[in-house]
Amino acid sequence: MPDALTLLQTRRSLKPIELVGPGPSAAEIETLLTIASRVPDHGKLAPWRFIVFEGEARIAAGQAIETAFRAKYPDAKPEHLDYERKRLARAPLVIAVVSRAAPHVKIPEWEQVLSAGAAAMSLVLAAHALGYGANWITEWYAYDRRVLDALGLKDNEKVAGFIHIGTPAHAPEDRPRPPLAEIATRFAGRE
Repeated sequence: MPDALTLLQTRRSLKPIELVGPGPSAAEIETLLTIASRVPDHGKLAPWRFIVFEGEARIAAGQAIETAFRAKYPDAKPEHLDYERKRLARAPLVIAVVSRAAPHVKIPEWEQVLSAGAAAMSLVLAAHALGYGANWITEWYAYDRRVLDALGLKDNEKVAGFIHIGTPAHAPEDRPRPPLAEIATRFAGRE
């Protein structure tokens, strides 16, 4: 297992199609979910939950995506429908991070949403620590109410991301990152 700084410095996203089998074992999935649930959570609300898609469940969920796509685009070609049906089958494992942020007397919803984002990022980092590749994406179906209903989300829930996980088909390439001088400042106070 890489040390923490090396882990953080070497994490890269791979396209879901570049994540092949084998995927994580049942014990590794439990580890991933346990780590993803150990994030800052003001008020101990657990304002997120996880939906695991593996095996044939990825295709079953894809049927809901295809159905919603067909409703939006009734003239869609068969190859487009096939592509939509396989959205969650591109990687061996997909875990949806569901934000269930809600009004609270003390904890702002924004903090709850950020906690769901932290859970998603922890899931990505945990996958990397276990030697897998991961990609955190949403795509159109994360915002389509028909798909969300079919996947069992309640009206107040939103998908923070679908985390695609698998064995990298190749070493991921780095991409240009913004120079720190462009994204970091030091507060000097008022003069």
